[in-house]
Parts: sequence; structure tokens; C-alpha cells
Amino acid sequence: MRERTKGQKIILGIQHTLAMFGATVLVPTLTGLNVSITLFCAGLGTLLFHLVTKRKVPVFLGSSFAFMAGIMAVLGGARMGDPQYLERLAALKGALIVAGLVYVVFALLIKIFGYEKVNRLLPPIVTGPVIIVIGLRLSASAISSAFYYNGAFSMKSIVVTLAILVTVIVVSVWAKGIFNLMPILFAIIVGYLVCLPMGFCDFTAVQNAHWVSFLDPDIYRQLLCPPTFRLDAIMAVAPIAVVTMIEHVGDITTNGAVVGQNFFEDPGVHRTLLGDGLATALAGLLGGPANTTYGENTGVLAVTKVYDPSVIRIAACFAMVLGIVGKFGGFITSIPSPVTGAISIVLYGMISAVGIRILINARLNFGNSRNLLTAAIILVLGIGCDSIPITDTVTVSGLALAAVVGIIMGLVLPEGEDSFLK
Repeated sequence: MRERTKGQKIILGIQHTLAMFGATVLVPTLTGLNVSITLFCAGLGTLLFHLVTKRKVPVFLGSSFAFMAGIMAVLGGARMGDPQYLERLAALKGALIVAGLVYVVFALLIKIFGYEKVNRLLPPIVTGPVIIVIGLRLSASAISSAFYYNGAFSMKSIVVTLAILVTVIVVSVWAKGIFNLMPILFAIIVGYLVCLPMGFCDFTAVQNAHWVSFLDPDIYRQLLCPPTFRLDAIMAVAPIAVVTMIEHVGDITTNGAVVGQNFFEDPGVHRTLLGDGLATALAGLLGGPANTTYGENTGVLAVTKVYDPSVIRIAACFAMVLGIVGKFGGFITSIPSPVTGAISIVLYGMISAVGIRILINARLNFGNSRNLLTAAIILVLGIGCDSIPITDTVTVSGLALAAVVGIIMGLVLPEGEDSFLK
């Protein structure tokens, strides 16, 4: 592999930053977490991942969309400035730390027993429907944000939504090269420009933001807010890690195929899981969302044919710098709700579509009673149950219940000869 100059590596690093940017900042924008902290955590978490994986795996860790349902359930729509925000943020921090430790436990089990034995807990008939549930549970909030403004149905919001959906489709289908990897970023730009003459944009957050974000008292309070470990918050968030670990394994497999190396052997999938889990726990400690391996950056690797992990580390440093610049975070906060709602329609739908893709790729036969019943019960429990009260103070989310029931059914019900298509 030809050695790149420092200048070339910096340019390539900026390109990776652009690829991860749209999705990474969208998670805090939709959930109420802080954009600056999120970007900083994404960069720092990526550097930690590279340290754990012996600096061999060219992966960027950005905000995980799979955890959004759990995050939104714990925060309950609260934003910074609301009376209960810091209390709920503290509970979310504790839940995300536990979610990161779930990764750590599975990494240890894989190191001891091997990946194949541990993977029996999470067959495609469980992970596919659970991922479908994650996307569908969020769909109502996407429609509400996209079609309503300040609580009222708005034709202007529909115009913004249509402009964004068209942009996503056009860029995804017809754009070439690196531009094809950034439909969300282009859609946000188009949506913002459409919103300007409609009076949807509020620049108060930009005006009030500090140039150095961590000097902002609000951000400072969020960083120093100590985590609390509430069982109801943990049950709403931590079980999602069981599903996202499958996504992690798929991303590492794809990344290795693009690069032409077997990362399952060197440095080992137990190390990549450990790096992802520690990055998520660190993000939780600081007040950012859970991290996950980003397919967007693997796409950039495939386009550029530059597989040097140091380029990803440069991108991580750029992400941290963007997180430190407070005015930048303020600008992201000014994105109107119809824009984020319209983007959410695409993203939440894509989450569910990924679940469908898992079922198709596994060639599962839904003429088989085991498959049909497992998927059916996971879908109904996951979508139909908002939360199940265990005690006066503890509840279990429908998603967590569906995941647990699915795992039990997958282990108990026998796999027949006709479970898979020929």
C-alpha cells in the first residue's frame, strides 16, 4: 500500500468526517442530547476503539440509531433547560454505561468460548424482527415532527418534508462517488434552505453559544452530571446492546471484506466488541449517545481504496474539534423540527428495512411454524407494548420484553429441516 503524505491523509480524514457527520449529529438533534458532546464522544470513542484493537481496524464510531428508542424513552422528550432534564440525563448515562458493559461481557464470553457458541443466543429470526421493531416504534415521532410545527398541522412542513425526501432519493440513487454516501447531509442542507424563507429557523442558539463549547455552563453541567443507575432506564436501553452487537459483527465483516483482511482473527472480534462497548460506556459517562461502527465510513474506504487506519484517527480528531467549537453546535441546534422529522422518516424506515434484509439474507422460511411464531410474537410485543410495570418505580420497555421473549423462543423451539429456504 502506497504511503500517503500528511497533507493527503488530512484531506482523506476530512472526507471521512463528512461521511459520518450527518448521521452522527442527527441522533442528538432528534433525542435532545447535546450535539457538541456527541461529536466529541464520537471522536474520542473512535480513538479508544483503535487503541483497543491495536490500531489495525479502519472503523469510525458514530451515534447509534438503534438506541434512539431507548434514549427517547428515558429522556421523555425533555431538553436542556427543562426542570427534569439533568435527572433524566443522569439515568440515561447510567443505562448507557450498563449497555457498554453488556458489550464487554459478550467480548469476554467470545474470548473464552468462541464466537459461534455465543452467537446461538442471537439467531437472525430474533435479531431481524427486533431491529424491525426498533424502527417502527420510532415512526410515530417522525411523522409528528415532519407534518406538524409548534403542535399544529402545517402545509409548509409538508413542503419541507417533500423537498427532503426527494433530495434523499435523488442523491442516493443518482449521485456518484463520495456524494452518494452523504444523502442525509445534502437533505439537511436543502431542508434548511427551504425553511429559511418560511420563518422556521431560530438562530438564538447560535447567538447564545460560546465559541468553546465546554465553557458553556449548560454543557458543563451535562458533562459533570453524575450517572444514576435506575433499573427502569437500564431495562429500556441496555437490552438494545444485545441486538446492536449483531450489527457490529456484520459491520466488522463488511469492513474486513473491503479492506481484504480477516479482523475476526486479528485483532479478533472480541477486541472490536470490547472497543465498541468501552466507547459506548465512555459516551454514556460524558452524556453522549451510544456509539456504533459506521458503514458510511466503510463505504468511503471502498470508494477511495485507502485503508490506512490512521486516516480514520485523523477524522476522529476533526470530530472532536467540531465538538469543541460551540457555535457549530448552536447552528446544528437551530435546524427546524420539520427537517429533522423528514430525515427521521427515512432513517427510521431504513432501520426497519435493515431488519428485513437480515431475514432475507438468512433465507428464513416463513412457512415454518417456528420462524412464523417467533417473528409474530416479537413484532406484536415490541410494537404493541409501550412499557410493562414491574413495580411502582420499575418498568420494562416493550422492546426489551420482545428481545427477551425472542431469545427464549429461539433457544427452546426446535429448528426444523424446513427452517431455511433451499
